[in-house]
Amino acid sequence: MSRRKRIYEGSGKVLFEGPEPGTLVQYFKDETAADTKTGAKAGVIVGKGVLNNRISEHLMSRLTEIGVPTHFMRRLNMREQLVRELEIIPIQVVVRNLAAGSLAERFSLTEGTPLPRSIVEYYYKSPTGPHPLVTEEHITAFGWASPPDMDEIVPMALRVNDFLSGLFLGIGLRLVDVRLEFGRLWDNEQMGIVLADEISPDNCRLWDLKTNEKLDKDRFRQNLGRVEEAYQEVARRLGILPEGGPGDMPGPEVMQ
Repeated sequence: MSRRKRIYEGSGKVLFEGPEPGTLVQYFKDETAADTKTGAKAGVIVGKGVLNNRISEHLMSRLTEIGVPTHFMRRLNMREQLVRELEIIPIQVVVRNLAAGSLAERFSLTEGTPLPRSIVEYYYKSPTGPHPLVTEEHITAFGWASPPDMDEIVPMALRVNDFLSGLFLGIGLRLVDVRLEFGRLWDNEQMGIVLADEISPDNCRLWDLKTNEKLDKDRFRQNLGRVEEAYQEVARRLGILPEGGPGDMPGPEVMQ
C-alpha cells in the first residue's frame, strides 16, 4: 500500500496528497462526530465511509451533468475518491427547507414546520472551536469570501438545493436541509467557485416522505438507533447500494 502525505483530517474524512499536481485523495471514514444538546459526541457508524463515498460520487456526478462545477473527479475504490485541490472558503452554507436542528431551536419552531421559502445560513468553520452562525457582512468584512464570491456561492447553493430536493423527492425522501462547502479553483490567472466536500446523509437531513422517519446523521446525533440501516436505505433508494452491502478496506498508510 502506498504511503501518502496527509493534508487534512476531519471527523468523517481524510485528505491526502493526490497522485498528480492539483489533486487530492479524499478518504471516507466510519468515524463520526456531532454536536448535541449535551455536548460533543463521537462514535463509529459501521460502513458509513463506503456508503458516503458511493452516495457522494453519485450526487456530485449528477450535479456535474446539470452544469454545477464540483471538485469531484472519480471514485478510486470503496472508500476513496480523487478530487481537485481547492482553496477552501471557510464557510458552511446551509440551505433550509423545513425547520429542524438549530433553526427550530432558535425560533421555537416545531421540527418539520415548512419554511415560507428556502433560507440560506452561513457558519464560520472555526479551526479552534464551534462553528458560529455569521452574516454575509462578517464573511466579506473578515475576508473569508469576497462579494463577487458570494454572488456565485448563493445562487449555486440554491440551485444545488433545488436539484437535490427534486431528486430525493423522486425516491420518496424529503430534503429538510443541506450543508454545503465551496472552494476556489485556480487555472493560471482564472478563478472559479466550485462545490467541495461531499453530499451524503452526513450533511443532508433526509426524511421519509410518508412517515417522516429520519434517514441521516440525526439518528446518531439523537440516539435514535438503526443508524447504519438509515445510510444503507438512502443508498438503496438511489440504486447504488454495493452488492453484498457496504464492504470494507483498510485505510492508507500515512506518511508523517
